[in-house]
Amino acid sequence: MNPRTVLRGARWPGDIAVEGGSITSIGAVEPRAGDRVLSCDGGLVTAGLVNTHHHLYQWMTRGRATGCDLFTWLDTLYPVWGRLCVEDVSAAAVVGLSELALGGATTVSDHHYVVPHGDDSVFDVIAAAARSVGVRLHLCRGSMDLGESAGGLPPDSIVESIDAILASTEAVAGRLHDGERVTVAVAPCSPFSVSTDLMRESAAMARRLGLRLHTHLAETVDEQRDCIARFGRRPLELMEEVGWIGGDVWFAHGIHLDQSEIRRIGTSGTGVAHCPSSNARLGAGICPVRDLLDAGAKVGLGVDGPASNETGVLLPELRQALLFARQRAGRPDALSPSEALEIGTAGGAACLGRSDFGRLEVGAAADIAVWPADDLADLPDPVDGLVLGPDRRVLHLLVAGEEVVIDGNLIGVDIRQAHAELAQRARRLWT
Repeated sequence: MNPRTVLRGARWPGDIAVEGGSITSIGAVEPRAGDRVLSCDGGLVTAGLVNTHHHLYQWMTRGRATGCDLFTWLDTLYPVWGRLCVEDVSAAAVVGLSELALGGATTVSDHHYVVPHGDDSVFDVIAAAARSVGVRLHLCRGSMDLGESAGGLPPDSIVESIDAILASTEAVAGRLHDGERVTVAVAPCSPFSVSTDLMRESAAMARRLGLRLHTHLAETVDEQRDCIARFGRRPLELMEEVGWIGGDVWFAHGIHLDQSEIRRIGTSGTGVAHCPSSNARLGAGICPVRDLLDAGAKVGLGVDGPASNETGVLLPELRQALLFARQRAGRPDALSPSEALEIGTAGGAACLGRSDFGRLEVGAAADIAVWPADDLADLPDPVDGLVLGPDRRVLHLLVAGEEVVIDGNLIGVDIRQAHAELAQRARRLWT
């Protein structure tokens, strides 16, 4: 029988006991013989962060196209991404997931839509990277079937046929989806890179297989104009027409939504992954987070790709979400630090269709982040300090009670070696 793990000495919310992968007690925990004790050294304990939108492969192309809007940025990077091999994606995934874990994320949703030469073993190596790091992975089998010659944005060389996409997606789900550590979602890329036929068929297949649906939506004004010009509809109208709205769908970005669309998202149970730093880097706009929350929508946070958010970690997005919500609304009470933490944990879990993690409660999965808080000792509310204060890495990180980071060190990956391999591959890619 595995020993009970007890996290002791946290400033907030007190001691925590973990057994069988779940939280069994919070507060005063009576010691038992054989307990595995982790010292929290006066730290702050939260539920693990939930990253609802990421592109791990983009660690290969950080720091490029730094002054571009979305479409120019994509035009610049698509040809480079077309040169990626499966091993490149594997190296990027190991680094990306390692940095996310050190930054407090216990669950990562990776939207991968560049399939080198149609080789879908690329999804196997992303799942293998998640297993080696120890985090939960929501693996979004992305796809693009609308190349330049057919009026889309991506080069023809990196798109796939609908039949190949659907067959691969079902196969990937069959061999990787366990609904616990690896959860597969169906994820055509965006309205300007996929056909409506692919969207309809993907929705039908996902619902037949019991999988969730994910795509980019309403990210830029250019996307909206393109959608109206091609289909005579705004992006959300188009999504509803092809069956992409409901409790099994979450969109990335959701910036350019009018009030009726915000209400529709809220009443339908659709989720939105808010990616504030990436949106700001590309000058795309600010997601109406307060309006979405007030409408009852599920809202989570996403890093987005490290090629548009070079930090590659989720904690800074809590602060950015708070600041941008206040700036957009023009009032300082538009989003509180506790609400920012909520959307970075339970809100993200809800977007992914999960209620078993994202909560620091008895009975929830023991997906736990312990944050060093020496510099927060003088603050009346440590959560305010965590969200508004300087960036930090975790002291400890547990996923389903299993140790992923201990005393600031990754258990499963040599992070320095992983970065060295990634840098070598990235230099070769650009050379």
